[in-house]
Amino acid sequence: MIKVAIVIPCRNEKDYISKCLDSIVTADYPEELKQVFVSDGKSTDGTAEIINEYSEKFTFIHLLNNENETTPYALNLGIKNSDADIIIILGAHAEIYPDYIKQCIVCFKEDSSIGCAGGIIENIYENETAEKISIAMSSSFGVGNSYFRTGARSGYVDTIAFGAYKREVFVCAGMFDTDLTRNQDDEFNFRVLKTGYKIFLSEKIKSKYYVRSSFQKLFRQYFQYGFWKVFVNRKHKTITTFRQLAPVCLLLFLFLGIVISLIWTLFLKVYLLVLILYLLLVIFFATLNSKKIDLIPGVAFSFVILHISYGAGYAYGCLYFLIFNKKTSNKLSDLTR
Repeated sequence: MIKVAIVIPCRNEKDYISKCLDSIVTADYPEELKQVFVSDGKSTDGTAEIINEYSEKFTFIHLLNNENETTPYALNLGIKNSDADIIIILGAHAEIYPDYIKQCIVCFKEDSSIGCAGGIIENIYENETAEKISIAMSSSFGVGNSYFRTGARSGYVDTIAFGAYKREVFVCAGMFDTDLTRNQDDEFNFRVLKTGYKIFLSEKIKSKYYVRSSFQKLFRQYFQYGFWKVFVNRKHKTITTFRQLAPVCLLLFLFLGIVISLIWTLFLKVYLLVLILYLLLVIFFATLNSKKIDLIPGVAFSFVILHISYGAGYAYGCLYFLIFNKKTSNKLSDLTR
């Protein structure tokens, strides 16, 4: 049988860590073949105490102290402490389905070239705002071709969330980049593909994820995604996926279009036409994805936040990392998954 380790970075997750650990405890996989390493980044809300209670009850659950606090350090800490054949990266806001581990192993057995396997994320919401955000994040109009969010299909992909990795992958591709406090999954998966391994998304591998419960948190989350994506681009001297350029192009058009329209009045018609077209698309996809009419405005607003926040973060990242040639930033370093 195959030994599997699950690594969970967390900080101040007292409201979610129990649900996450419960899903692992009840997973349909032998306890003697399971390892769980929760890397806690100096929590101050009682999270560590909750994890300790689980570790006293279940010998395969371990609490690790992540002195550096950020996610990549937490991930590397857990990986180095494990001796498992397969390592699953999970978030404290996530829960796995009972057959999650078994379905990951099935993928590896079907194709030896697969270095990472993962599945579909089912968004869970705890209030009406979170429900609207969840709908937007499950739409290709909101997040592009992030198949693990939209659940579009099984097949080979360029990145995945909560992936299961063969241990040998970390030998070939290295560990998670400690300079990144966001996008470390995407950056690592980019390196995984460069080594020749494949990443497979299976519709049979399922997890739940508690989405952000406010528009403000959503904006900050995707602003960080856009910001750190530029750092990844600079590091690898390439654009990892072209879909990442769409939000910043939209943002630049919206702001530069105003300036150009003031100078060249004929451009105003083009600007207004594109703006109206975009808003119509927002309303169309919000209506298409919403089961209730009263959700449409909130879903539409969520779409705009996803696009604008990512675009703004990417634009700021271009200034910070490319124009001013900064190395890293401690400004946007929340450990949240």
